[in-house]
Amino acid sequence: MGAVTFPPISGFRRTSLAACGALALAFAPMTASADPAWGPLAPPNPHLGPDGTSTMHGDAGSSDATALAGPGTGPVSIAQYPLASACPTLLQGADGLVVALCTTMIGQNPTVHLLDPAASTFPVGGTLAQLPLTKGSLLGGVYAYLDSADRLVVVDGTRHLLRIGHTQVHGNWQLTVDSSVDLTSAIPDGDNVTGLAPDWDGNVWFATGGGIVGTVDAAGTARTVALPEGEQVQNSISTSVDGTAVATTHATYHLGAGPDAQPYIDWRRPYDRGSARKPGQLSWGTGSTPTYFGPVTGSEYMTIVDNADGQVNLLVYRSATGDEICKEPVLPPGDAAGSSSGSAGSLSGSVSGSTGSGSGSENSPIGIGRSVFVASTYGYPYPTVPAGAGPAVPPSAPFRGGMTRVDVDADGQGCTTVWQNQVRSAAVPHLSITDGNIYTMVREGLDVTTPLDGFAYAVVDPGTGAVKTTRTVTGTLLGDTLQMSALVTADGRYMQGTISGIVSVEPAGSGSGGSAGS
Repeated sequence: MGAVTFPPISGFRRTSLAACGALALAFAPMTASADPAWGPLAPPNPHLGPDGTSTMHGDAGSSDATALAGPGTGPVSIAQYPLASACPTLLQGADGLVVALCTTMIGQNPTVHLLDPAASTFPVGGTLAQLPLTKGSLLGGVYAYLDSADRLVVVDGTRHLLRIGHTQVHGNWQLTVDSSVDLTSAIPDGDNVTGLAPDWDGNVWFATGGGIVGTVDAAGTARTVALPEGEQVQNSISTSVDGTAVATTHATYHLGAGPDAQPYIDWRRPYDRGSARKPGQLSWGTGSTPTYFGPVTGSEYMTIVDNADGQVNLLVYRSATGDEICKEPVLPPGDAAGSSSGSAGSLSGSVSGSTGSGSGSENSPIGIGRSVFVASTYGYPYPTVPAGAGPAVPPSAPFRGGMTRVDVDADGQGCTTVWQNQVRSAAVPHLSITDGNIYTMVREGLDVTTPLDGFAYAVVDPGTGAVKTTRTVTGTLLGDTLQMSALVTADGRYMQGTISGIVSVEPAGSGSGGSAGS
C-alpha cells in the first residue's frame, strides 16, 4: 500500500491547572517546520545489555526509543518463526542473538527461546535452543531483561530470580540457569513479579501484582516496601539514574534505595483510574509502564496515561519532585475524533463515531526529548485478561485506534498537543532517533474486529503523524500482535511477537530468508 496521510490536529496548549476540562478536538491541516534531531536518550544503564535491545521497552527508562535504525520505508522481506507461542518479550544481546520469552498457546507455559536473526534461512518451527520456565500469573514472567553478560534476568513462577545464559557446546546451543535467588521470603505465596529492572548500583528492582516493591542486591539479599493495600502493579517498572518509577492501579510512584538497598517511597501521585476497567485494557487503572524522558538528561520527566472515564489524559511529572507539568487530554473517543472523512484506508477503520467508542491505552508511551507519543488500545480484543482484572465496562467496543503526540513546552510549564491520527496500532510503537521513523504493526479491517483481520508493518512520521508506508504481513488471526512490544535489532530488522510466534521484517535483499513484501 502507498503512503496514507491523515489530517493531523493543530497544536493545543495545556497547563497543569487548566487541563482538567475535556477538549473537543477538530481535524485541521498543520504547517510545521522539520523537527530537530530526536533525543537525547538517557545514559545507558551499565547493568543492562546493549542499549535499545536489552529491555522490552528498549532501555531502563522504558522510552520505547532507540538509536538503532529500522527497516525503513523501502521494499522489505518478511519471515516467520511459527512457535505455537505468544512472544511478548524479544531482546538482543551483544552477540547478536535474540532471546525471546514466550508463552505457549496451549497451557500458557513460559518458555525461553534462543534465535539467530542473521541466519541464512529461518528454522521452520524451531529455534537454536529453548528452556521451559515454571508458570506463574498471566503477566508474571512477561517482563524480563538482558544483563551486561547477555543473560536473561527473570522471576519464574516459583518466585526465584533467575539469570539464564546461553553457550555453544560442540556446535549446539544451550540455555542454562546460571544463578538462582530464592525470593519466597520476600514475595508471599500466590503473588507474582510483574515488573523487573536494574538500577545504576546493580540492584535488581522488582514489583509484584500484589503491590510489593523490592530490591535484590549483589549478595542476593531482598528488601521490600509494601504499597497501600488494594493497589496492584500490572505493568513493568522503569529506572533512571535518580530512582525507580512504578505505576499501580491507583497511583504513580517514584522510589529510591538507601545505602543498604532498602527501598523507600520518594513521592506518590494518585491519578484518575475511572470507574472500571475499559475494553482493550488488562487492568482497572493505567496501562502504562512509566516512561522517563526529557530534553536535557533524557530522564528529568516521567509520564503515564490515566484511565479517566470518557477521554484519558497524559500526565507528565518532574521526576525529581513529582510536580505535575501537565494533564493533557489524549486519544479522543471516536465520536469526538472526527467525522471528517469516514474511512481513510485500512489503517483507520471508521471514524464517524458509534456506540461504544471510547478512549484508553494499555501501552507504554514513547518518550524522547520533549515529545511523547501515545497509542490507543481501546476496544482491542485480547483473548484473555489477568485473574482479578474485573469486568470491562462496556464488555466490548470497536477498535478504532489512533495516536497522539504531545510536546512539553520549552519552558517546562505545560504541554501542547501536536497531532492526532487514526492509525490502528496493534503493537507498542517504537521510535528510531537515527532514521526518524515510528515503527509499529497495524490491524487491518473494520473497527469491529473479526478473526479475518490482517496485520501490517507500518512506518509513521513522528513529525506529522502521517503514515509513510505499510506492508501486509499476515492475513490470519495467528498473526495477531496483541499490542505486544517489538524489537529493532542492531542490523536493522523489526522483529515482532505474535500470538503464535515471531515475525521478522527486514530490508529486501539483506540476506536472510522470507517472502518479499508488497
